[in-house]
Amino acid sequence: MDGKLLQVKDLKMHFPIKGGVFYKQINTVKAVDGVSFDVNRAETLGLVGESGCGKTTVGRAVLQLYKPSHGEVYFNNRNISEMHKAELRGTRRDMQIIFQDPFESLNSRHTVGAIIEEPFIIHKIGTPDERKKEVIRLLDRVGLTENALNRYPHEFSGGQRQRIGIARAIALNPKLIICDEPVSALDVSIQSQVLNLLIELQQEMDLTYIFISHDLTVVKHISDRIAVMYLGKIVEFTNADSIYQNPMHPYTQALISAIPRPDPLQKKNRIVLTGDVPSPVNPPSGCSFHTRCPYAEEICKNETPLLNSYTDADNNTHQVSCHFAGKFQYFVD
Repeated sequence: MDGKLLQVKDLKMHFPIKGGVFYKQINTVKAVDGVSFDVNRAETLGLVGESGCGKTTVGRAVLQLYKPSHGEVYFNNRNISEMHKAELRGTRRDMQIIFQDPFESLNSRHTVGAIIEEPFIIHKIGTPDERKKEVIRLLDRVGLTENALNRYPHEFSGGQRQRIGIARAIALNPKLIICDEPVSALDVSIQSQVLNLLIELQQEMDLTYIFISHDLTVVKHISDRIAVMYLGKIVEFTNADSIYQNPMHPYTQALISAIPRPDPLQKKNRIVLTGDVPSPVNPPSGCSFHTRCPYAEEICKNETPLLNSYTDADNNTHQVSCHFAGKFQYFVD
């Protein structure tokens, strides 16, 4: 685990559904159902999938914002899933999050200065004067001026608010940052600026990212490796270039085929999925993707495929959860 900052082993996050006269548990939402991966130091792991696949829940369970139903999370060689509250609080200064919505993630009653200073106050770092100097430095680092110090979040645009959120996230020099769709609520013209800022900060501060998104184009721009999720499970995991050039799981192939091309006249090998995403309350038996898969056979309905290693046409290794991985190759034009 020397080069690994984070290891997640068989993570499950099940939420009870309660109802009836006595408000007892009547069912379970299997939001995350057995996810395992590792993240190297100074690496960006992209976590992608459709809305409702469980990728945001994974990020929050890693940070222990949700207490996992099952599994272990090792951060910096320590099992944080077994830590007591006081011990976990000290570890959290090394693990931060950038939220999706820059309009909801900042306290509208606090000034920008107070928002960014709060992590220092919580962890009892520095004097008031030292904290103020550090807040000004952080504002400058994310592209904002000292004038922002005494203003309120509603006075800023979406992109500026997200920069404030980033300044708060990097305040304590963390090792890991969960980026939960940090640009999905921003205009396209602003997205690239925020992405470039994140890349610059990673290089300067030796940061490790888990970048959660449904936008495969954005994920490709920033990620070293990519894990594709479907219905609470990882179905394919490999490096960023390989997953775009030689996707091996039918679901990944469908996602890649849906990426818009700059040239509208260029022909595409488009894969159109039929049906709706099944409910995580009652997932299908066997392979969870078999109800929408164009290649599904009888074995897919009855046996759950394991996440095994396969080699693509360019000799790159993919972890794929499919009985027929590699049999139906999809090549990007």
